[in-house]
Amino acid sequence: MSPHASRTPRTFHSPRTSGTSRTSRTPRTLLTALAALALLSAGAAFTPPATAAPAVQAAAWDTDRAAAAYTVNPAAVTASGSENAGTAPGLAFDGNGATRWSSNFADDAWIRVDLGATIRVDRVVLDWEAAYGKRYVLEASKNGTDWTPFYTETAGTGGTVTAHTYPQEVTGRYLRLRGLERATPYGYSLWSFRVYGGEPAPASTTRTNLALNHPAYSNYYQHAGNSPAFVTDGGWPANLKDDATRWSSDWNADRWISVDLGAPSTIDTVDLYWEAAYAVDYLLQVSTDNRTWHTVHQPSAADIAARRADVKSPAEAVGRHDSVKLPQPVTGRYVRVVGKERRSFHNPAPYTAQFGYSLYEFQVWGTGGSASAAYPALPGEQPGTYRTTFFDDFTGSALDRSKWRVVRTGTEMGSVNGEAQAYVDSADNIRTENGNLVLRAKYCKGCTQAGGGTYDFTSGRIDTNTKFDFTYGRVSARMKLPVGDGFWPAFWLLGSDVDNPSVSWPASGETDIMENIGYADWTSTALHGPGYSADGNIGARQTYPNGGRADQWHTYAVEWTPTGMRFFVDDRLVQETTRNKLESTRGQWVFGHNQYVILNLALGGAYPAGWNQVTSPYWGLPQSSVDRIAGGGVQAEVDWVRVEQKG
Repeated sequence: MSPHASRTPRTFHSPRTSGTSRTSRTPRTLLTALAALALLSAGAAFTPPATAAPAVQAAAWDTDRAAAAYTVNPAAVTASGSENAGTAPGLAFDGNGATRWSSNFADDAWIRVDLGATIRVDRVVLDWEAAYGKRYVLEASKNGTDWTPFYTETAGTGGTVTAHTYPQEVTGRYLRLRGLERATPYGYSLWSFRVYGGEPAPASTTRTNLALNHPAYSNYYQHAGNSPAFVTDGGWPANLKDDATRWSSDWNADRWISVDLGAPSTIDTVDLYWEAAYAVDYLLQVSTDNRTWHTVHQPSAADIAARRADVKSPAEAVGRHDSVKLPQPVTGRYVRVVGKERRSFHNPAPYTAQFGYSLYEFQVWGTGGSASAAYPALPGEQPGTYRTTFFDDFTGSALDRSKWRVVRTGTEMGSVNGEAQAYVDSADNIRTENGNLVLRAKYCKGCTQAGGGTYDFTSGRIDTNTKFDFTYGRVSARMKLPVGDGFWPAFWLLGSDVDNPSVSWPASGETDIMENIGYADWTSTALHGPGYSADGNIGARQTYPNGGRADQWHTYAVEWTPTGMRFFVDDRLVQETTRNKLESTRGQWVFGHNQYVILNLALGGAYPAGWNQVTSPYWGLPQSSVDRIAGGGVQAEVDWVRVEQKG
């Protein structure tokens, strides 16, 4: 139940493949692989001119490290076994998309590769044959004995899977895929097993790029394929236009990206290789503690004016290289770029549009640094037992406004999702009755003025915003829903910072515990955030067992923890999404801060219309449903709402 428009704006970039479609990457040549492995394994530091990329760096950038290691040493690849001699483990690393490894027929089969050097891994790409893994884990090791998992699949569907590592610390010389459960009676079968990353720049007493393969961070990014990790991976396309590895923020001017050099360093130059969506104005800052920042550069007024005037269509626009030589060297461990203004594009002419910031590479030149810089450990599960921190069973004579805020169209919110109703504060729409909360829809042609619009329908929406906002917990409600095309009741959570213009939706996060669009036999659950919002949400549909219906009483719940979300209907698990899988394959986890509870009954709009295809007399709401509303009795009922938290 998104609070804003149901579809996200499109950029002119092609999104990186991270689902089940095949990528378009072609295998490297033998010469490139050998040259890349020699350079990277030696850990050589190469200082290019500040204005150009050396040819050898371009060859090493974005190399499949597993294929390069196998080319040099076929014994680098081992496995628990193979189906036959024609499906040996090395065939998953030979760069040939027509050959494959197929394991022995065992759930615990495995395959591993020795990369020949310890690298920071930024992603692993698996191309599955028809005999894919339903459950498996990817692991890294520095010694080949002690393994650390970094991606766990619990419901695999085969195809091409790109497992990005950001924001985890994944460094190792050895990578392993360990099977847990096969999807077929056969072995695990991989066309290819690709590994990307590079050696972190070590401490240096000679001038070098101290940021190479070091941890990078940002406040928000577009999706998993455009995470901050890519700005230190060592390369960029020569034309500063191709959709190559890059960070791309979401659509907001207030965005930053930073690099951790690992130790205090003396910095003389910063090179920024921008894609076409560059910053018109920005601050370059340094810090010793990642808290207090000192600005060391901002583009001049003349430069800002020239950048602002460079308005082209997305097809014509290219990026730019900012080589910032500081007036005198500065000391710092952390370096960041803070965006102040985004570039504008003709889209189409004469209209303009702005997208996120997009940066291919962030280089920091100087001395010092340390290869020990690492991403911090992610939060684990919370200790303790659950206790009730919020409860309402609606037994009072009216809504308890010490617990609930009544939301009104035109005051607390605007019109959203193409819905037909105005939310109003009226006992006709929001009441307690027989120990239940009742949200009732009403019809009166042209009777309601709200937010500058005229509405034929009114309905009810309440939330706990400013009354009870919380982080993590088990949230549940017992509800009975109206059945009919276009009736859209929902029970959901929304990030408490949604109204902050520097955050907004979907960066605020949204957790849909229950949505129903009028069908008697099913409801849905979903998560919305950067890279997985609106129609691209991470969701599931559940069908009631044994002939159950939405207009009967059911309990809907979510268990929200630091490591994932688990959704239930009548204590039956219907969706489980781990933070690990979400961030590895889709986008940023934005559920580590306060959310609040929402209950509402919408009428028509994008979600119902997408299913029932109704366009008249209202979008998603047919005449038969209008007649039912006019006749009275279309309502959602709530027996109780409970929030339990640990602590």
